[in-house]
Amino acid sequence: MKHRFVLSAIIIAALSISAASAPSILGQQRNSPAAVVYSRAASLQDVVNEAAHAALTKFADKKLTEAQLSITLIDLRDPQHPVAASFRGNERVYPASVVKLFYLVAVHRWLEDKKIQETDELKRSVHDMIVDSSNEATQYVVDVLTQTTGGFELPPKEMEEWQYKRNAVNRYYASLGFTNINVNQKTFCEDAYGRERVSRGPNGDNRNKLTTDATARLLAEIVTGRAVNPARSAQMMALLKRDFAGTSKDNDDQGHGFTGIALPGTGAKLWSKAGWTSTTRHDAAYVELPNGAKFVLVTFTIDHANDREIIPTVARVVIDRIALVK
Repeated sequence: MKHRFVLSAIIIAALSISAASAPSILGQQRNSPAAVVYSRAASLQDVVNEAAHAALTKFADKKLTEAQLSITLIDLRDPQHPVAASFRGNERVYPASVVKLFYLVAVHRWLEDKKIQETDELKRSVHDMIVDSSNEATQYVVDVLTQTTGGFELPPKEMEEWQYKRNAVNRYYASLGFTNINVNQKTFCEDAYGRERVSRGPNGDNRNKLTTDATARLLAEIVTGRAVNPARSAQMMALLKRDFAGTSKDNDDQGHGFTGIALPGTGAKLWSKAGWTSTTRHDAAYVELPNGAKFVLVTFTIDHANDREIIPTVARVVIDRIALVK
């Protein structure tokens, strides 16, 4: 029992990206060779507010509340001068599989810096992590990135050293100016055990957390070739491309169960990473429309995991309105 209290203190102290006094992530671009300022526009904010209102109104009978919805929108029609708006965009939310987007970029950064080697197994796991949203593949990727593995519980000193290594991805994003996020846990189909469970903390204080602002910024950097470098960003985009046309054997796959529901049948393009658990339903999407609109839209919902129309309700408002924004 004494060890458990010691470990709790270690884990809480190990959180590398604090929520305390955290500004909106869209304004943070330290250590970036292609730093971009995300300006705010009242007209775009009106679109986001309308989208949030539409979802809250439509699903009022299902008790959808403001506290269960977060939205960030980035207009990328002029990629050198992106414009952003959000609704509760800096609220920390358990991200489910959306966290895999952050591990994807980290893998490419590590490869570019020659901190890890590109093997056939790493390529297979990165592909499956993003295309199929495989949790098992993600577990392997986190092992490679952090040089840690799961297993039986460790004594406090060893656990402290293990947790420091596990926070490698957190330290990377902190160096880029990301705040108010935590990306140091694997994803599981069921539950974590041993040191993986201990790492979360007794009350889950050290679980993965993201904001829609942080997620939208990262996806926008991938889209515009600023995530690591243009060549690696292009490789990431290839994995994120989604086919949303027609029908699917799985109505909840990443192309057919989230933002893709709202897209017109011809001319639109979608790149995305979704997340879905028993309590969350999220999507981080980049959309191109035939009318020239190009935007990142990240929508997180909690406690409405099976309400598959909330995210497309938000997206439809954006699709209808964004081309009119000047």
